[in-house]
Parts: sequence; C-alpha cells; structure tokens
Amino acid sequence: MEVKNQPEKMVRDYWPRYRRNAIILTILMQVAAAGAISFALIAAGVTTVSIQFWITIIAVLVATSGLNIILLMQLLTPLKDIAHALTHISGEPNAITPPNPNAHHFERDGFKPLLQLIYDKARSSDTSLQDKKIADTFDVSSALDTSFTGVIMLDDNRNIVYANAAAPLADDTEGGRHLSLLFNNDDTLEKWLDMCDKKSVQAEHVWTRVSDKVTGAEGRRIFDVVGSYRKGSQAEVILTLFDRTELYQPEDDSLDFIAFAAHELRGPITVIRGYLDVLGDELDGQIADDQKELLHRLVVSSNRLSSYVNNILNASRYDRRHLKVHLGEESLSSIYDTISDDMNLRASAQSRLLSVNIPADLPTVAADRASISEVLGNLIDNAIKYSNTGGSVIVSAKIDGESVKVSVQDQGIGMPGSVVSNLFHKFYRSHRSRETVAGTGIGLYICKAIVESHGGRIGVKSAEGEGSTFYFSLPIYETVAEKLRAGNNSSESMIEHGESWIKNHAMYRG
Repeated sequence: MEVKNQPEKMVRDYWPRYRRNAIILTILMQVAAAGAISFALIAAGVTTVSIQFWITIIAVLVATSGLNIILLMQLLTPLKDIAHALTHISGEPNAITPPNPNAHHFERDGFKPLLQLIYDKARSSDTSLQDKKIADTFDVSSALDTSFTGVIMLDDNRNIVYANAAAPLADDTEGGRHLSLLFNNDDTLEKWLDMCDKKSVQAEHVWTRVSDKVTGAEGRRIFDVVGSYRKGSQAEVILTLFDRTELYQPEDDSLDFIAFAAHELRGPITVIRGYLDVLGDELDGQIADDQKELLHRLVVSSNRLSSYVNNILNASRYDRRHLKVHLGEESLSSIYDTISDDMNLRASAQSRLLSVNIPADLPTVAADRASISEVLGNLIDNAIKYSNTGGSVIVSAKIDGESVKVSVQDQGIGMPGSVVSNLFHKFYRSHRSRETVAGTGIGLYICKAIVESHGGRIGVKSAEGEGSTFYFSLPIYETVAEKLRAGNNSSESMIEHGESWIKNHAMYRG
C-alpha cells in the first residue's frame, strides 16, 4: 500500500492552527449550549416556537460567541507569546516579531522570566556537535588576527570578552584596556546599547566616520562600525570595524589645508568688508539706485565669503575638540539684530521674503553671541538658497520646556529621508544640491558643533516638495546659571560627553 508523504509540520504553524481550532470549538460549544437551552424551554412550555424566539436565540448566540472568543484570546495570549518565541528561536523563516521580555506588561504580569528562560535555553544549546568539532580543529582567533577588519565582542555587562589585533584599543589608568573610538555625542555606542537593553531582543546599527583619535593625531584611523546586538547571548554585542582611513583621511587633510588658507584670507576679507562699509557711508546719496544695489550685492558677497571662512576655521577646531565657547546671558532677539541687515540683503538679492518673529520678551539664553549669530546666519542663508523664487523664509522662536527653540522654515524643494539623515555630517551634500546650489558641505556640520557646545540640540523636519524646517534649542539662562558660574562661564560644563569607550574588565585577545 502506498503511503503518502505527510507535509512537514512547522513550529510557526502551531499557533494559527491551534487558534483556529479553539475558536471553532468555542463556537460549536456555544451553539450546542444555545440549542439545548432552547429545546429545554420549549419542552417545559416556558415559551412557544416563533420567529421572534429564534431571532432572540440567534442574537444571544452571536453576542455570547463574540464575547467568549474575545475572552478566549485574552486567556490564550501567554500561549501565543510562547509559540512566537519558540518560532523565533527555531530558525524557521517567518515574519513574526518575537515577544520582547523587557516589555512593561510582561514585567507587570510576571511573564518575563518564562520568555527569558526560553531565549536563554535556546542560546545555551546553539552550538551543535559539528560546530564544536570545527572549533576544536580551527583556531578562529588566530585567523581573525590576520584580518584588517576589527572585531570586538562584549558580554551582557558590556565588558570586552574578545578583540582581535585590528581592533582599536587603548590602556586606561586602571591597567585595563578599553575601546578607543570617538563617537558622535548624539549617537554613541552607550546610548544605542541602553536603547537595546530596554526595547530590543536583537538589533543592528551602523556608524560612519568614527575615528580613534582627534584630527591631526599621529596614527589616526577612521572606521565604519557595524554593531550587532542579541540579548542574552554569550557575546551579546559584536562590533565589526571596517578601516576606511584611506577613504576619509584625504578629506580631513584637505580641511587642514583649507583651514590654513582660510586663516590667511581672513585678514584681506576683513579689510574688503571695512572698505565697503566706508564706501557705503561716503557715497550715500551720491550714487544712483542701480549703483547702490551693486554695492549692496558686493556687501552681501563679502559677508558670505567671511561666513565661509569662519565655518571652515570652526570645523577645523571642532575636529580637534577645541571648539569651546564662552557663554553669557543673551537675548535671541538682540543676537539676531546683529545680522538682520545682512539677512535682509541676502533675501532681497535673491527675491525671497524673509519674515522674522523672535519676541523680545523671551527668556534670555546661555549663548556665545558671535557663535549663535553664525548658526542663525547659516540656517537662514540655507533657507534662502533652497527656496523658490518669491518664496517665504519664516524665522520664529518660542519657549520649549527649559529651552528656547528657534525654527527656520522655508517653502523650497524639501528633502527625502535618505538626505535628511546625513545632513549634519561633514562634507555631506546631496547629488541634487551639488548640481544646483554652491556650498562647502560643512555649514550644518559646524552649526551642530556650536549648538551642542551650548548644551542644546539641532534638527530638521523635511518632506520632498514641501519645504524644510531647521530648528535648534538653547538652554534658558536661569536653568544653567549656577553651573556656568561654577565653570567660569565655559561651555565645557554644558557639553554632554558621550562615553565613547567600553571598559575592559575581562579581556581576551587572540
């Protein structure tokens, strides 16, 4: 007799099949109960058979069946979560999101230890006999030491348990070793791991242009870093570091040369601007309107050139962690007043409408006047450049918690998400902007450096074809006055220093 092959049963199929059978059984039981009660009522003479009677029975049957199914699904939720967790660790292809044992409702109802046990047991039995045989006959650590790609493994306490020869490590004062990488303060390894511990079972993250030393330091290397997180694994975090020094270092060297040249140009530009101011005063009322407009355009261009020079010099300082500013009690409206004439000239020269609403009665902020005027100038200048002819640029400010938030909105071309995520990187310019708008690609990078040096935040919201809104916040002076006085008004006390290294308490080197 021929035996037909039965289809292979998958772990992922259990829960849908069980749920379907449970719902069908619940409905059948409800129908049977309703039928029994109906016939009992008729037999006892309590009621007579009529259309109204059966309509009532059917309505009650539908309502109670729905309620019973809802109750059933609630009672079966733990079984569903266990089935999904087992499906996840089975290795079968599926689109199921594994339940996260760190979810608040699991901690609240006590289900977290059960889920965690499933994941832990699965991880402890991951290594097969074949894997062990390969591990016994092949020296993996020696092989990784020959690679130019750095590999670092961390346990669940964030201790380094393995690092190959290419990994950027340094000695600390306690005689141990630590990961020597300078992450961006907004996107550090520590912050990502904190987020993973709270919300993820497994995750991946990519950092670009992460260096092991400040710009100009001897032997500096620059990496693209990929982090892989798997909660509860023996190596909970694996960092893979791709050395991109040959790709990125020429750009940093170019900035060094440009900064040197910019420093030399600063003096002549200052002289040109001075003479233009003198000419404007001396010739006021003596030249025709078209000549006056020409002079105004020269002033706008010289101011823009001066702004580019300042941006380059500041970017060079920031790369070396030298960008420290002296913060004082300042009014945002008075800071804007120092650049208002220049901004109005730039807007009118390019046929844009500039609307500024920075109320004079806003709380004072902790700021360096010259630096924040540069941030405002850069953001407004960008909005003017990327707006359409005749478009509006709207500058506004308001209280936002313990900060004052400034927004610069344009009605220009907008940006897709892939561009927005890279905007504040040094030298980044989208393909479209490189073709249509002049610039260096470091203006937003230095704006970010200045705002963060003030203890503030900067960001952007944009949609393609709908314009962009850049915004930044500065702390209200009263909220940080005591801290500033203790630090002699230096911005050092305001900067959030993200921990860009991981302590090594139990390191293994291959």
